[in-house]
Amino acid sequence: MKKFNQLTEQEILALAIGLEEEDERVYADFVEGLRGEYPASAEVFGAMREEESGHRRRLLELYRSKFGEHIPLIRRQDVQGFVPRKSLWLARPLGLDAVRRYASTMEVETRRFYEKAARRTQDASIRQLLDDLANEERYHELRAQDLSAEKLTPQVRETEEMAQRRLFVLQIVQPGLAGLMDGSVSTLAPVFAAALATRDSWDAFLVGLAASLGAGISMGFAEALSDDGSLTGRGHPWIRGLVCGAMTTIGGIGHTLPFLFHDFRLAMTLAALVVVIELGTITWIRNRYMDTPIFSAALQVGLGGVLVFLTGILIGSS
Repeated sequence: MKKFNQLTEQEILALAIGLEEEDERVYADFVEGLRGEYPASAEVFGAMREEESGHRRRLLELYRSKFGEHIPLIRRQDVQGFVPRKSLWLARPLGLDAVRRYASTMEVETRRFYEKAARRTQDASIRQLLDDLANEERYHELRAQDLSAEKLTPQVRETEEMAQRRLFVLQIVQPGLAGLMDGSVSTLAPVFAAALATRDSWDAFLVGLAASLGAGISMGFAEALSDDGSLTGRGHPWIRGLVCGAMTTIGGIGHTLPFLFHDFRLAMTLAALVVVIELGTITWIRNRYMDTPIFSAALQVGLGGVLVFLTGILIGSS
């Protein structure tokens, strides 16, 4: 990598052209990624892309007048001081808040580059253009806020917030809830059956631990392999699988941990109490994010939990 203070004026202009081109393409990808769910925000980033394109044209015109047609290939990764960028624009679907934070960071970095580059140059016309671009980048974020105020009316913001909530439900809540329900309910029978059959807390703990981890791995892979999210908009499959697997394990571990107590009756009492808390949590999530009426959610979750719980007790007591 080359140090910034070693760059010539020609290399500084070539780097500036490359930075503006990269930013323009990033904004274009943001527009494409947001168009379906957040059309108003896509328009905002489309306007910012046009401004970056204007910056690049002005830099190209000055470069040609000073150094001719050949532009050396010098990129941000070739110069020390630039922070590596994550390829956020490649993710689908795009998160609106993450995109806005990313764009803000881009503008700050580009402005600081122009300010430092202007101090490094001796040519008056190059220094003038770099100073002008630094000032424009300084107000670029303000311009984006103006565009947001114009394009993102309260009604549009409400629509986009609803779309964002829907994506959160699809990508995180649904797989997490499926895992929590499976872990909390399906492990009840083996844990309590083992506890009543052996009357030994440690044996019950081992059975519950094995059932929880096994169910977590199974559910995680099942969710990850169910679909790649390209058509359903449910996000990256391995993220969904990780969420589902983790919540499945947590759901089973919850009523397994009390069996670490040597006192069998205390362990059983605490485990039963944890089960009630788990079922109540599932009911609240279904009501909060899945719009299921609280009574209906409680009846569905409670009935399933009680049936599995009784199954474990009957088998363990036989």
